[in-house]
Amino acid sequence: MKVNKIHVFLLIIVSFFFLWSLIKPAHYPIWILEVAPSVIALICVFFLYKNLRFTTLTYCIIALLSILTFIGGHYTYDDVPLFDWLQHHYDLNRNHYDRFGHFMKGLVSIVIREILLIKTPLHIGKWVQFIAISITLAIAALYEIVEWIAGKIAKRGTKDFVGAQGDIWDAQWDMSLTLLGSFLALLLLTSWQSKLIQKVKK
Repeated sequence: MKVNKIHVFLLIIVSFFFLWSLIKPAHYPIWILEVAPSVIALICVFFLYKNLRFTTLTYCIIALLSILTFIGGHYTYDDVPLFDWLQHHYDLNRNHYDRFGHFMKGLVSIVIREILLIKTPLHIGKWVQFIAISITLAIAALYEIVEWIAGKIAKRGTKDFVGAQGDIWDAQWDMSLTLLGSFLALLLLTSWQSKLIQKVKK
């Protein structure tokens, strides 16, 4: 199977954002904590490319989520410039990049759905949707647990990593937004993804 030029282009774009993110981030320890999961995921996708080929839609989602993570890691999630401007311009109570990022992580459900359809006996249907949402929410919950553990270990040193900005319900907000993002992603992209999967199988 030949290498898709679009996939190469996505890799170049993601690599550019990674290198940009690496140069003088707000806090290097926080940067490592933020970008590490995406880097690990990208390495896995890269080395499995020949044996586990996804649709271009899924690679675009992986690229987008990685870029959002690199941006958040560079500035820290509570200090991204555009969302800082929105906070001050509209007199919001916080920088909402963290909220936006968790909402966008709902797109992971599309990636999970594709893995289920191409690597398991499951067929297109409601069970696949349910399992994809469940796994995505489990990943979101695991991330909140990791944030909590990091906060307990390093205390104040992880306030930018946790990104709670004083909200005691931050973890619940994050998981709820990921759940909402999952529902919308599956609602809007399921039919398109199914058609792309059929093309890849031919």
